[in-house]
Amino acid sequence: MKTIFTIGYEGATVDELLGALEGAGVARLIDVRQLPLSRRPGFSKSSLAAALAERGIDYVHLKALGTPKPGRDAAKKGDRATLEAVYAGQLELPEAQAAAARMRALAQEKPSALLCFERDPHVCHRTLLLAAEGEDFDVVDLFAGSPA
Repeated sequence: MKTIFTIGYEGATVDELLGALEGAGVARLIDVRQLPLSRRPGFSKSSLAAALAERGIDYVHLKALGTPKPGRDAAKKGDRATLEAVYAGQLELPEAQAAAARMRALAQEKPSALLCFERDPHVCHRTLLLAAEGEDFDVVDLFAGSPA
């Protein structure tokens, strides 16, 4: 069974994130944020992709696997039930199903990690994504930086 990694950048620097990915042998980062933007320097799509490329790590953004705004708002409030309901609806959409199939294919090709913001995977949609669409993988959660 193939391994798929997950990682969140909350509380981490770009260098810490890159170090965690390299340490685990990750060759591709799959960004599963709906909006690949960040107020944290270096974590928006273009700058992150450039930093990864310098280290020989591929970058792929799968927007359809991100959490819609109502789910993100619920997550910020700690409303896990609403997050789960909103995200389950998201995963039923044809574009999300296509993106999930692409995620699985990409992760079969080379060691890959799913990226989102939250450090703790248990409060992040990436855990919901893999519970629904990652049955063929062993999941390993990586951590970068120190807890906030």
